[in-house]
Amino acid sequence: MYQLLDYDFTLPEMLIAQKPKINRDQSKLLVLDKNSGKITHQSFFEIVELLSPSDLLVVNNTKVIPGRLFGHKETGGQVELLLLDYMEGMQNLENKGKFECPCLIKASKHPQKGSWLYFDMDLKAEIIEFHEGIHRVRFWSAGHFETILEAIGRVPLPPYIKRDNDLNAIDDRNTYQTVYAEKKGAIAAPTAGLHFSPQLIEKIQSDGTPIVEITLHVGYGTFLPIRVNDIRNHKMHSERFYISKNAADMINQKKKENGRIIAVGTTSVRALEYATNKDGIVSDGPGTCDLFIYPGYQFQTVSGMITNFHLPKSSLIMLVSAFAGRSTILSAYQEAIQKNYRFFSYGDAMFIK
Repeated sequence: MYQLLDYDFTLPEMLIAQKPKINRDQSKLLVLDKNSGKITHQSFFEIVELLSPSDLLVVNNTKVIPGRLFGHKETGGQVELLLLDYMEGMQNLENKGKFECPCLIKASKHPQKGSWLYFDMDLKAEIIEFHEGIHRVRFWSAGHFETILEAIGRVPLPPYIKRDNDLNAIDDRNTYQTVYAEKKGAIAAPTAGLHFSPQLIEKIQSDGTPIVEITLHVGYGTFLPIRVNDIRNHKMHSERFYISKNAADMINQKKKENGRIIAVGTTSVRALEYATNKDGIVSDGPGTCDLFIYPGYQFQTVSGMITNFHLPKSSLIMLVSAFAGRSTILSAYQEAIQKNYRFFSYGDAMFIK
């Protein structure tokens, strides 16, 4: 149960979704009863039939930034840069006048401290330091940094999507974003939420199921493979989150009423569980979450989960295994493979109840 290979499975490459569904809510939905292991197959828009006014749906309203930049070094060599902490950068922009944050840089040779990188629209960046694979970068520009980033930045698609997301390709800026995305800061989408259309959200609410928003800015740790054989030795990267007082009050009231707290996405799950104190109360306010959930974890707040199908040997498949049982999840994944479900970010969905 604690070995990395316990969470491996064989996935045909053709099932890794490369493009989004034209209609968000037309994805397949595998419904899994975590207690009995029973599986049914539906379309995602039918999720409304599986919810009731006694439930509370919790969504993550983080917004993916176009944080992938292409430029060149002083020598002319090409570089690709990924902003890792947009919120820190914005705080530095406000307090120090310069956008400065940790970044990942891909180049033939790592740029050294004190060197410069150059991008379109006269944006340039100075390497402040380099530590354990992460560069600290300070940006300089004549115009407003946010405006420039919106103009030249690209959506940082996951590495398993094997196509270029240039400005003339699929509109990933919209499709790799939930329809309720509001708070800028993520470098990856909370992908379970990609299945909700405005019409479906309106239908869920008109049928009486309340929806509450929280924020967790998904970081690059979501892409990182686990490199230890004993998963208990894995360390999660921390991610910024925020739960408003109104959201916390609604969640705590629903728990008092013994209603289901249904988290949309593993990001919502981790934020909710991290913010729950020893008395079972969800606290409001900002924080940084580094909670690693794997089998053996006792859930305190989340009682239902809407999620996508995750990578083998990833922290995310360990989280859903903790929620529904490892063998139950792996069996469900095998059935999904047999029925040609689409996997990963742009793939189909699962409702674990």
